[in-house]
Amino acid sequence: QVQLQESGPGLVKPSQTLSLTCTVSGGPITTSPYYWSWIRRPPGKGLEWMGGIQYTGTPDHSPSLKTRTSISRNTSKNQFTLQMNSVTPEDTAVYYCAGGTMGRDEYDYWGQGTQVTVSS
Repeated sequence: QVQLQESGPGLVKPSQTLSLTCTVSGGPITTSPYYWSWIRRPPGKGLEWMGGIQYTGTPDHSPSLKTRTSISRNTSKNQFTLQMNSVTPEDTAVYYCAGGTMGRDEYDYWGQGTQVTVSS
């Protein structure tokens, strides 16, 4: 059974860089044809897909976030990471990692989510 768990800071200061890690257990993130995503839910809003990374290691990013966002992976630790630069209070949200075989539109596995608050 594949399980995902987010980890990282709960508080980030404006203008700083947010780094979150998703640890995957139960199977390698390099397994074809899985796709691994970062998704967030700001307060009072719906889910927003931020970006993802293919089992091959090729990343994708939301056009609205691509200038600030980087997704990478560490296959030795079976992890993939979200890095977002120049955060603002607008980036406050619950952040999820998720994965599955249907790309960005449907997911088989979800982490429990982690609250990230951007505040000075």
